[in-house]
Amino acid sequence: MKLLIINGPNLNLLGKREPDVYGNKSFDDFFADLQFHFKDIELAMFQSNIEGELVDELQQASERGFHGIVLNPAAYTHTSIAVADAVAAISIPVVEVHISNVMDRERIRHTSYVSKNASGTISGFGLDGYKLAIQGLKQQLKA
Repeated sequence: MKLLIINGPNLNLLGKREPDVYGNKSFDDFFADLQFHFKDIELAMFQSNIEGELVDELQQASERGFHGIVLNPAAYTHTSIAVADAVAAISIPVVEVHISNVMDRERIRHTSYVSKNASGTISGFGLDGYKLAIQGLKQQLKA
């Protein structure tokens, strides 16, 4: 099984940005933990602050042999019809992940354009949300 993790804007700052909300571990360090934990899955990751690059990654994932996607669209969750349309257009499952509990934050973060077309949404479990998403995809893809 081959899964792609796609992270949106500002997630390159994990470990530095608002540690009280996002923790103090970089995503690169956490990704190494994920690879160790899920040795039976080929994991790849991509991060961009640019909306069009996220759309391109989503659209090309299946062609590149990925079976599922863990997507943290970050702020584009609440603003990007383009990212939402890309999720709707692809044939592989996408699990939407948010590190913080978005419903416990500013009102603008309570709306997700992505959720409607995601196979699941995980929010508020910190970086462990990625593990939960991978486990969910693993179960979904076995069926």
